Amino acid sequence: MKKSSKLLSMILAGAMAVSLAGCSSKPAETEAAATTAAETTAEETTAAETEAEESKEAQADGKTYKIGVLQLVQHAALDASNEGFFAALDDAGLNYEADQQNASGEQANCLTIAEKLVNDGDDLILAIATPAAQAVAGVTTEIPILLTAVTDPAESGLVNDNANPGVNVSGTSDLTPVKEQIELLQQILPEAKHIGLLYCSAESNSELQIAMAKEACDAAGITYEEYTVPSSNEIQSVVESMVGKVDAIYAPTDNTIAAGMSTVAMVANDNGIPTICGEAGMVEAGGLATYGIDYYQLGYLAGEQAVDILVNGADITTMPIGYLPAERCELTVNKTTAETLGIDVSGLEGAVVVE
Repeated sequence: MKKSSKLLSMILAGAMAVSLAGCSSKPAETEAAATTAAETTAEETTAAETEAEESKEAQADGKTYKIGVLQLVQHAALDASNEGFFAALDDAGLNYEADQQNASGEQANCLTIAEKLVNDGDDLILAIATPAAQAVAGVTTEIPILLTAVTDPAESGLVNDNANPGVNVSGTSDLTPVKEQIELLQQILPEAKHIGLLYCSAESNSELQIAMAKEACDAAGITYEEYTVPSSNEIQSVVESMVGKVDAIYAPTDNTIAAGMSTVAMVANDNGIPTICGEAGMVEAGGLATYGIDYYQLGYLAGEQAVDILVNGADITTMPIGYLPAERCELTVNKTTAETLGIDVSGLEGAVVVE
């Protein structure tokens, strides 16, 4: 045993000598560079770990946030925004209690629900669609309000400026590429010369989009006529009044029309009138096509803003209104509607096809 131990000691000593010789032969510059790189990497790693740990601590502090939700009406786009918002909170690991309220498209309900949410002392309120946001903003200047599916918050009187709100309201805009949607109408329906602009006269976001549609139609040499509804009850009669008068219908991201899109499609498609829509949910309900934004992603973006406010203490008064980039827009076509109308949409590359 003693002899073996002595031999082992000699071997280890030799190995150490070789190792030290190898180290001393390394150029000083290379050794210094390697040390600097290692230190930089260590600093970056430590900073990232610290930030992640602080975020985890903030999220795991045991607090359960009270989130009030006022959604104007139930339809695919607004539902998707709602879902996306809470998906962002879930991904961030927040604990929360959500009070989901739906106004069923009635302004009076919006006001009643808004007062309830404020009286409940919620930590943050999500308002989905313009009338919902206006109702909540009208009853509190203290609770942070995040809106989504609102076309132009500044134009709707919800913020002082979209880039710098200046009030307790921010969120995400669903401003759609109206000009490109009119161009899509021309592409699919080159023979359409006179179109009906269908929207609810009570929605300021729709009036803004219709103004943009008029401008695009004027530039394209397309004539148009406005067809407005004060509520969902008049949708069928108004669409029926278009028969024989228009070559196509354009409906923006109007909540009343979106909620009643199946009625629009029933009358329009039965009478051979194609409808270009403001968003994909309206196409799924029977419209012909759209080039529009993803409302789930829009809601998710608002959810990320909520996390920044609740967890990181971000100042909502300086938080700009968020917009989805143009590359997030998708071309969506309803195959069944196209076949019913006898329209060939096979040349639309990259389109998401629904039936």
